[in-house]
Amino acid sequence: MSKLNAYWRLMRADRPIGTYLLAWPTIWALLIAASGEPSLKLFTLFMIGTFLMRSAGCVINDFADRNLDGHVSRTHQRPLPAGEVSPTEAVLLFVVLLFAAFIILLQFNTQTVMLGFVAAGVAALYPFCKRWTHLPQVVLGVAFSFGILMAFSAQNSELWFTAGVLFVANVVWTVMYDTEYAMADREDDLQVGIRSTAILFGRYDRLVIGLLQIITAGLLAYITFLFSWSWPLTISLLIILGLFGYQHWLIKEREPGKCFRAFLHNHYVGMTYTVGLAWHYWFL
Repeated sequence: MSKLNAYWRLMRADRPIGTYLLAWPTIWALLIAASGEPSLKLFTLFMIGTFLMRSAGCVINDFADRNLDGHVSRTHQRPLPAGEVSPTEAVLLFVVLLFAAFIILLQFNTQTVMLGFVAAGVAALYPFCKRWTHLPQVVLGVAFSFGILMAFSAQNSELWFTAGVLFVANVVWTVMYDTEYAMADREDDLQVGIRSTAILFGRYDRLVIGLLQIITAGLLAYITFLFSWSWPLTISLLIILGLFGYQHWLIKEREPGKCFRAFLHNHYVGMTYTVGLAWHYWFL
């Protein structure tokens, strides 16, 4: 049981924030592409796939950082640096998760399967980007946004311009919240040689986060415009602006704990726009 618990924590299943942040934009896309009525089967397959791919991403990330996490205060007790799981076991778990995700992927049409392979490749590349670029958050944003394209593809939607706007909005949003995450680890990352946007932006980090929040809100406002400023979506957008403002209050002193709280807070951003879309489709 202790080994299974270690695998569970290696998959970060005990901390579902990453699954939430991956799932919410995918749900936006599922709702829009199906005009509010995605099939239960399709929704279930996407949510299982989201969990599996996020779990696989966490495993390969910890494998890539196995010699670094032990030197970072927030990660030194993870299963790999703590010796609870061996590198070989981590690789085997990664393969099992990818295989399970592949079985899910085969339920979709050919175009969606091809997009899924590209998404898996980008997700596997992300952990290693921290060695050679200060923009790994951009790679993560692309990886986290493929679910949007796959949702439109799986439903044979022709709304590809809308899908593109959502894709870009989610990439920008992901770079923003993962920069908040990286701010919590900045001092440790500098010591061990991990690169991030938090290090790249330096003392302009809060300014850039603010700009990224404005761009994200602007792109979501455009989606809301496409819905003729539907009042549930308009209200959800105003709430999101308030949530972004609260995050700025949290990171004002750049305290690691509060920066991490700001990152976690983005769960409510994704949830809020999902509720707006659901209300628009189901109750208007």
